[in-house]
Amino acid sequence: MKTALTIAGSDSSGGAGIQADIKTMTMNGVYAMSAVTALTAQNTTGVRAVSAVTPEFLRQQIDAVFEDIRPDAVKIGMVSDAALVEVIAERLRHYEVENIIVDPVAISTSGSKLSSTEAYDALKKLLLPIAALATPNIPEAELLSGMTIPDEDGMLAAAKAITEKFGCNVLVKGGHSVNDANDILYRLNGSHYWFTGKRVDNPNTHGTGCTLSSAIAANLAKGLSMPEAIQRAKDYISGALGAMLVLGHGSGPLDHMFDLKSKFAD
Repeated sequence: MKTALTIAGSDSSGGAGIQADIKTMTMNGVYAMSAVTALTAQNTTGVRAVSAVTPEFLRQQIDAVFEDIRPDAVKIGMVSDAALVEVIAERLRHYEVENIIVDPVAISTSGSKLSSTEAYDALKKLLLPIAALATPNIPEAELLSGMTIPDEDGMLAAAKAITEKFGCNVLVKGGHSVNDANDILYRLNGSHYWFTGKRVDNPNTHGTGCTLSSAIAANLAKGLSMPEAIQRAKDYISGALGAMLVLGHGSGPLDHMFDLKSKFAD
Protein backbone atom coordinates (compact mmCIF):
# COMPACT_ATOMS: atom_id res chain seq x y z
CA MET A 1 0.00 0.00 0.00
CA LYS A 2 1.18 3.49 -0.83
CA THR A 3 1.57 5.95 2.05
CA ALA A 4 1.20 9.68 2.64
CA LEU A 5 2.06 11.98 5.54
CA THR A 6 0.23 15.15 6.51
CA ILE A 7 2.14 17.78 8.48
CA ALA A 8 -0.52 20.21 9.64
CA GLY A 9 -2.64 21.50 12.50
CA SER A 10 -5.44 19.61 14.20
CA ASP A 11 -9.06 20.74 13.75
CA SER A 12 -11.13 19.80 16.79
CA SER A 13 -14.33 19.91 14.72
CA GLY A 14 -12.91 17.45 12.18
CA GLY A 15 -13.57 19.36 8.99
CA ALA A 16 -10.12 20.67 8.15
CA GLY A 17 -6.50 20.12 9.16
CA ILE A 18 -5.12 16.66 9.83
CA GLN A 19 -8.58 15.21 10.38
CA ALA A 20 -9.68 16.20 6.88
CA ASP A 21 -6.31 15.13 5.49
CA ILE A 22 -6.49 11.64 6.98
CA LYS A 23 -10.07 11.13 5.80
CA THR A 24 -9.17 12.34 2.32
CA MET A 25 -6.00 10.28 2.00
CA THR A 26 -7.84 7.18 3.19
CA MET A 27 -10.69 7.74 0.73
CA ASN A 28 -8.15 8.20 -2.03
CA GLY A 29 -6.57 4.84 -1.41
CA VAL A 30 -3.39 5.41 0.60
CA TYR A 31 -2.29 4.79 4.18
CA ALA A 32 -2.38 8.14 6.00
CA MET A 33 0.00 9.32 8.73
CA SER A 34 0.32 12.63 10.55
CA ALA A 35 2.73 14.97 12.29
CA VAL A 36 0.80 17.61 14.22
CA THR A 37 2.08 21.19 14.12
CA ALA A 38 -0.55 22.69 16.40
CA LEU A 39 -3.72 21.97 18.32
CA THR A 40 -6.65 24.23 17.57
CA ALA A 41 -9.91 24.81 19.38
CA GLN A 42 -12.25 25.50 16.50
CA ASN A 43 -15.57 24.70 14.92
CA THR A 44 -17.46 25.76 11.81
CA THR A 45 -17.86 29.32 13.14
CA GLY A 46 -14.22 30.09 13.85
CA VAL A 47 -10.93 29.39 15.59
CA ARG A 48 -10.90 30.02 19.34
CA ALA A 49 -7.34 29.12 20.23
CA VAL A 50 -4.15 27.74 18.72
CA SER A 51 -1.44 25.93 20.66
CA ALA A 52 1.67 25.08 18.64
CA VAL A 53 3.82 22.05 19.43
CA THR A 54 7.51 22.54 20.19
CA PRO A 55 10.02 22.26 17.34
CA GLU A 56 11.67 19.28 19.03
CA PHE A 57 8.37 17.41 19.37
CA LEU A 58 7.56 18.05 15.71
CA ARG A 59 11.00 16.74 14.77
CA GLN A 60 10.37 13.59 16.82
CA GLN A 61 7.04 13.01 15.05
CA ILE A 62 8.55 13.37 11.58
CA ASP A 63 11.51 11.14 12.41
CA ALA A 64 9.26 8.50 13.95
CA VAL A 65 7.29 8.28 10.71
CA PHE A 66 10.22 8.27 8.29
CA GLU A 67 12.30 5.81 10.28
CA ASP A 68 9.53 3.22 10.19
CA ILE A 69 7.02 3.85 7.34
CA ARG A 70 8.50 6.12 4.70
CA PRO A 71 5.77 8.26 3.06
CA ASP A 72 5.40 8.23 -0.72
CA ALA A 73 4.12 11.82 -0.52
CA VAL A 74 4.01 14.59 2.08
CA LYS A 75 1.35 17.28 2.36
CA ILE A 76 2.11 20.39 4.45
CA GLY A 77 -0.74 22.49 5.77
CA MET A 78 -1.01 24.95 8.65
CA VAL A 79 2.30 25.83 10.28
CA SER A 80 1.87 28.68 12.75
CA ASP A 81 5.48 29.20 13.87
CA ALA A 82 8.68 29.92 11.92
CA ALA A 83 10.75 27.52 14.03
CA LEU A 84 8.39 24.71 13.04
CA VAL A 85 8.80 25.58 9.36
CA GLU A 86 12.57 25.32 9.80
CA VAL A 87 12.27 21.85 11.35
CA ILE A 88 9.98 20.62 8.57
CA ALA A 89 12.25 21.92 5.81
CA GLU A 90 15.39 20.49 7.42
CA ARG A 91 13.92 17.03 7.99
CA LEU A 92 12.36 16.76 4.53
CA ARG A 93 15.67 17.72 2.97
CA HIS A 94 17.40 15.17 5.20
CA TYR A 95 15.07 12.41 3.98
CA GLU A 96 15.26 13.63 0.35
CA VAL A 97 11.50 13.72 -0.07
CA GLU A 98 10.23 14.28 -3.62
CA ASN A 99 6.42 14.49 -3.58
CA ILE A 100 5.96 17.50 -1.31
CA ILE A 101 2.65 19.37 -1.58
CA VAL A 102 2.48 22.72 0.21
CA ASP A 103 -0.92 24.21 0.94
CA PRO A 104 0.18 27.75 1.91
CA VAL A 105 -2.56 28.31 4.49
CA ALA A 106 -2.82 31.88 5.72
CA ILE A 107 -6.45 32.34 6.77
CA SER A 108 -9.17 29.82 7.62
CA THR A 109 -12.50 29.64 5.79
CA SER A 110 -14.09 31.43 8.77
CA GLY A 111 -11.58 34.29 8.42
CA SER A 112 -9.21 33.47 11.30
CA LYS A 113 -5.49 34.11 10.79
CA LEU A 114 -3.66 30.79 11.10
CA SER A 115 -0.03 31.71 10.46
CA SER A 116 2.26 34.45 11.79
CA THR A 117 4.04 36.78 9.38
CA GLU A 118 7.35 35.21 10.39
CA ALA A 119 6.03 31.70 9.73
CA TYR A 120 4.70 32.69 6.32
CA ASP A 121 8.02 34.30 5.42
CA ALA A 122 9.80 31.09 6.46
CA LEU A 123 7.37 29.02 4.41
CA LYS A 124 8.18 31.08 1.34
CA LYS A 125 11.92 30.87 1.94
CA LEU A 126 12.26 27.24 3.03
CA LEU A 127 9.27 25.14 1.98
CA LEU A 128 8.14 26.41 -1.40
CA PRO A 129 11.57 25.90 -3.01
CA ILE A 130 11.51 22.18 -2.09
CA ALA A 131 7.85 21.64 -3.00
CA ALA A 132 6.69 19.62 -5.98
CA LEU A 133 3.50 21.69 -5.93
CA ALA A 134 2.01 24.64 -4.07
CA THR A 135 -1.79 25.02 -3.98
CA PRO A 136 -2.71 28.62 -3.09
CA ASN A 137 -6.24 29.98 -3.34
CA ILE A 138 -6.77 33.47 -4.75
CA PRO A 139 -6.00 35.44 -1.54
CA GLU A 140 -2.94 33.27 -0.86
CA ALA A 141 -1.75 33.62 -4.46
CA GLU A 142 -2.05 37.39 -4.12
CA LEU A 143 0.10 37.24 -0.97
CA LEU A 144 2.73 35.06 -2.62
CA SER A 145 2.87 36.93 -5.92
CA GLY A 146 2.36 40.47 -4.63
CA MET A 147 -0.26 40.91 -7.36
CA THR A 148 -3.98 41.58 -7.49
CA ILE A 149 -5.92 38.80 -9.20
CA PRO A 150 -9.15 40.14 -10.74
CA ASP A 151 -9.69 37.50 -13.43
CA GLU A 152 -8.28 34.41 -15.15
CA ASP A 153 -5.52 36.42 -16.83
CA GLY A 154 -4.53 37.53 -13.36
CA MET A 155 -4.51 33.91 -12.17
CA LEU A 156 -2.13 32.97 -14.98
CA ALA A 157 0.16 35.92 -14.31
CA ALA A 158 0.26 35.21 -10.57
CA ALA A 159 0.88 31.50 -11.09
CA LYS A 160 3.78 32.29 -13.41
CA ALA A 161 5.21 34.81 -10.94
CA ILE A 162 5.00 32.38 -8.00
CA THR A 163 6.62 29.58 -10.00
CA GLU A 164 9.47 31.81 -11.11
CA LYS A 165 9.93 33.36 -7.66
CA PHE A 166 9.95 30.17 -5.59
CA GLY A 167 10.94 27.45 -8.05
CA CYS A 168 7.97 25.11 -7.68
CA ASN A 169 4.97 24.06 -9.73
CA VAL A 170 1.87 26.04 -8.71
CA LEU A 171 -1.85 25.31 -8.79
CA VAL A 172 -3.81 28.55 -8.32
CA LYS A 173 -7.37 27.73 -7.30
CA GLY A 174 -10.04 29.96 -8.76
CA GLY A 175 -12.93 29.36 -6.40
CA HIS A 176 -12.82 32.80 -4.73
CA SER A 177 -15.22 34.60 -7.11
CA VAL A 178 -12.74 34.85 -9.96
CA ASN A 179 -14.38 32.10 -11.97
CA ASP A 180 -16.73 29.17 -11.62
CA ALA A 181 -14.26 26.65 -10.26
CA ASN A 182 -11.37 26.71 -12.72
CA ASP A 183 -7.83 26.17 -11.48
CA ILE A 184 -4.56 26.74 -13.31
CA LEU A 185 -1.42 24.62 -13.04
CA TYR A 186 1.77 26.47 -13.96
CA ARG A 187 4.81 24.25 -14.30
CA LEU A 188 8.53 24.83 -13.95
CA ASN A 189 9.02 24.21 -17.67
CA GLY A 190 6.79 27.19 -18.46
CA SER A 191 3.77 25.19 -19.58
CA HIS A 192 0.37 25.72 -18.03
CA TYR A 193 -2.90 23.81 -17.94
CA TRP A 194 -6.44 24.81 -16.98
CA PHE A 195 -8.64 22.46 -14.99
CA THR A 196 -12.23 23.43 -15.59
CA GLY A 197 -14.95 22.82 -13.06
CA LYS A 198 -18.47 23.86 -12.15
CA ARG A 199 -19.07 25.64 -8.87
CA VAL A 200 -21.15 23.54 -6.47
CA ASP A 201 -23.78 25.72 -4.81
CA ASN A 202 -22.85 24.67 -1.28
CA PRO A 203 -21.98 27.19 1.47
CA ASN A 204 -20.29 24.47 3.53
CA THR A 205 -16.71 24.70 2.36
CA HIS A 206 -14.76 24.26 5.60
CA GLY A 207 -11.57 22.38 4.78
CA THR A 208 -11.74 22.47 0.97
CA GLY A 209 -8.10 23.54 0.62
CA CYS A 210 -6.89 20.85 3.01
CA THR A 211 -8.96 18.27 1.18
CA LEU A 212 -7.78 19.15 -2.31
CA SER A 213 -4.08 19.21 -1.42
CA SER A 214 -4.37 15.92 0.47
CA ALA A 215 -6.14 14.25 -2.44
CA ILE A 216 -3.40 15.45 -4.79
CA ALA A 217 -0.75 14.10 -2.41
CA ALA A 218 -2.51 10.73 -2.25
CA ASN A 219 -2.70 10.52 -6.03
CA LEU A 220 0.96 11.44 -6.46
CA ALA A 221 1.83 8.78 -3.88
CA LYS A 222 0.03 6.26 -6.08
CA GLY A 223 2.21 7.24 -9.03
CA LEU A 224 -0.18 9.38 -11.05
CA SER A 225 1.20 12.24 -13.10
CA MET A 226 0.65 15.70 -11.67
CA PRO A 227 -2.18 16.62 -14.09
CA GLU A 228 -3.88 13.28 -13.42
CA ALA A 229 -3.45 13.69 -9.67
CA ILE A 230 -5.01 17.15 -9.76
CA GLN A 231 -7.94 16.14 -11.97
CA ARG A 232 -8.82 13.16 -9.77
CA ALA A 233 -8.53 15.36 -6.68
CA LYS A 234 -10.91 17.89 -8.23
CA ASP A 235 -13.36 15.11 -9.08
CA TYR A 236 -13.20 13.86 -5.49
CA ILE A 237 -13.77 17.29 -3.95
CA SER A 238 -16.68 17.94 -6.32
CA GLY A 239 -18.29 14.76 -5.04
CA ALA A 240 -17.64 15.70 -1.43
CA LEU A 241 -19.23 19.13 -1.96
CA GLY A 242 -22.06 17.73 -4.05
CA ALA A 243 -23.13 15.42 -1.23
CA MET A 244 -24.45 18.60 0.48
CA LEU A 245 -23.59 17.62 4.04
CA VAL A 246 -24.96 20.10 6.59
CA LEU A 247 -23.24 20.18 9.98
CA GLY A 248 -22.64 23.04 12.38
CA HIS A 249 -23.79 26.65 12.51
CA GLY A 250 -21.14 28.16 10.25
CA SER A 251 -19.31 27.08 7.10
CA GLY A 252 -19.62 23.35 7.63
CA PRO A 253 -17.36 20.50 6.47
CA LEU A 254 -17.44 18.53 3.26
CA ASP A 255 -18.72 14.97 3.22
CA HIS A 256 -15.31 13.32 2.87
CA MET A 257 -16.93 9.89 3.14
CA PHE A 258 -19.48 10.41 0.36
CA ASP A 259 -18.19 7.38 -1.54
CA LEU A 260 -16.99 4.79 0.93
CA LYS A 261 -16.75 2.15 -1.80
CA SER A 262 -14.81 4.64 -3.81
CA LYS A 263 -13.55 4.61 -7.37
CA PHE A 264 -10.97 7.12 -6.16
CA ALA A 265 -9.27 4.38 -4.14
CA ASP A 266 -8.40 2.37 -7.27
